[in-house]
Amino acid sequence: MITLARRLAALTAVATAAATLAACGTTTPPQPARNAPAKASKPRPATLAPGPAGLAPVFKSGRRDAKTVALTFDADMTADQGPRAAAGERFDNPALIATLRRLKVPATVFMTGRWAEQYPDQAKSIGADPLFEVANHSYSHYAYTSRCYGLPTVAPDRMRDDVERAFTALRKAGVTNPVPYFRFPGGCYNSAALRSIAPAGVTAVQWDVVSGDAFATDANAVAEEVLRGVRPGSVVVLHCTRSAAPVTERAIRTIVPKLRARGYRFARVSELIGASAGRS
Repeated sequence: MITLARRLAALTAVATAAATLAACGTTTPPQPARNAPAKASKPRPATLAPGPAGLAPVFKSGRRDAKTVALTFDADMTADQGPRAAAGERFDNPALIATLRRLKVPATVFMTGRWAEQYPDQAKSIGADPLFEVANHSYSHYAYTSRCYGLPTVAPDRMRDDVERAFTALRKAGVTNPVPYFRFPGGCYNSAALRSIAPAGVTAVQWDVVSGDAFATDANAVAEEVLRGVRPGSVVVLHCTRSAAPVTERAIRTIVPKLRARGYRFARVSELIGASAGRS
């Protein structure tokens, strides 16, 4: 009697399990929904239309009817400064980036490819932070015109390659989505340079406010220069290079709260270009 009862119990358990499996549909794996919407890709930052004769466009400032300002920081390092970095000279400025994060200031960092190679972890961190955007500042920080602050020059037939080499270096360092903007080393350019870089599809970004932070030793003087020059839509040029701009971080601690007190909002360059392009 015990053996028969056990057999009946076992048969009942098997039947129950089979019914449960059938009801759960485990014999057919779940199928993805048809026509499911694709994951939205990040929109490409706005660029300006090519200039006359197909020259690369140049952006200097945004809409003057909006109290926005873009703080931009050049992370400079020339191709031949590796030995100086190896000897201890610092071309980075982690304290500056930390202050921008603490103050929640969006900014655009124009980074040379050589800087990204020297500081790949920092380049990757800046590029991954939604507060910032990373743009192209050439690979070698060599000038695209003659007589540009004593910088060595890039030959006209090598300018596009220099821009693209910089983008390659940025991506290799971990900056997965550099924005399609380019800043000429020293801000020096002419029509030949604009023609040479046009095939790279970039918008050249200049500025309308010079901070004067390069080689400055007085943070208050830098701050006053920026505060005196800013207008709605301004693009301010500063530097993210400790050895060449040692007081920038201290100046930012004055600039940011004072501009906010005046009603200014900080924006990345892509926002200013997008607003200008949308209005044109």
